[in-house]
Amino acid sequence: TLRKPISQSSMADWASKNLNMHTQGIFRRRISISNMLSWNGGSIKKPMLITSNRTIKKEACELFKLVQSYMGDRQTRMDRNHVALVAVTKCWSMQGLRDELYIQLIRQTTDNMCYRSLAWGWELMAISLAFFSPSPKFQSYLEGYIYRHLDSDENIAQRIKELVDLKNKKISKSRKKRKQNTEDEGLPISTFAKYCYRKLQKVAVTGGKKGLRKPTVEEIAHARNAIVTPSLFGSSLEEIMLRQQDMYPGNKLPWVQTQLSQQVLALGGEQTEGIFRIPGDIDEVNALKLQVDQWRIPSSLSDPNIPASLLKLWYRELEEPVIPQQFYKECISNYENPDAAVAVVQLLPELNRLVLCYLIHFLQIFAQPSNVGRTKMDVNNLAMVMAPNCLRCQSDDPRVIFENTRKEMSFLRMLIVHLDTSFVEGLV
Repeated sequence: TLRKPISQSSMADWASKNLNMHTQGIFRRRISISNMLSWNGGSIKKPMLITSNRTIKKEACELFKLVQSYMGDRQTRMDRNHVALVAVTKCWSMQGLRDELYIQLIRQTTDNMCYRSLAWGWELMAISLAFFSPSPKFQSYLEGYIYRHLDSDENIAQRIKELVDLKNKKISKSRKKRKQNTEDEGLPISTFAKYCYRKLQKVAVTGGKKGLRKPTVEEIAHARNAIVTPSLFGSSLEEIMLRQQDMYPGNKLPWVQTQLSQQVLALGGEQTEGIFRIPGDIDEVNALKLQVDQWRIPSSLSDPNIPASLLKLWYRELEEPVIPQQFYKECISNYENPDAAVAVVQLLPELNRLVLCYLIHFLQIFAQPSNVGRTKMDVNNLAMVMAPNCLRCQSDDPRVIFENTRKEMSFLRMLIVHLDTSFVEGLV
């Protein structure tokens, strides 16, 4: 659900306290906040946000040039993928630059007279949100900015026309003008805004890219493609099934779920100590995630912890958990009653029921005594690591969360022990 963020007056108040006000002219007059936050064709000599960090001060000015290059407002020899890679890597490596990038993008996508440049600015914002979130204090400001653009396409086209008309009055007709075209310039701005809004909500909770390996060109391209083609991760089960309709029309289950589960078993996961508890190498998990999103499973995998970690991530990142929110109370109310727990499963929507039963069937393989002796992962351990990926407590109260965690584990344990999942054998 999209919640309405801070008001315009609160955003103006935030800007007045945090913007590093620039000056211009021989008398060094201060630029107004509205000008500070409007598209600029020149360079900047100091950061947009107040900072005392010398490195940030220097890097911020270079970052602004990269933003302009990506948006096509500054010439560069690099292709746009590499421009984005340099900008994103700087901010990914240097936390203090992240808010600076987002405020620069806000500036360059405000009162921008070139629709293509405007769209590319929003595209860079969407790509950046795949790698890192803004700071908590800046998040509400960015959220407010994005929110205002969720249904703004007509307003944007009208605003560009007004700005162009104003400019045409000021300059001679012989002067070269920036290309103005609001037609056939790709995606509507609201499409970018809606994607950014959902991405911001998610990245604020889950955090950005993890691991020691720096972002890659492939990850940049993948982040851009995800704007139009949603990832298999972080989408709803319905969206995932819709996406695989062309490639696997007969499948009853998500391809990503069955493939990763089969990979864990193919690599001997049911005989691997600490499976699902010991995380796979994060950089290798990230690399596998990229390939899975392209419907590929590499043949070079050797460590079952890699697909096991990615499988857990897939369940955890589903837009709505496998057991939808409206059934949560019923689950934790019946955490000690096997019959009632099994009855809850029968109430689930058909797709959720199949996906959950496939998961439970998969876990029942690991719960067999002959495998537990090798993995040291008995039914209690399996329930402990998997429950948070199937059920999501909505409370903010630590005591409620702590108490419910125990009930969630117990509920999943009931299903592993008592649910008859024989019908999913051979199901894809």
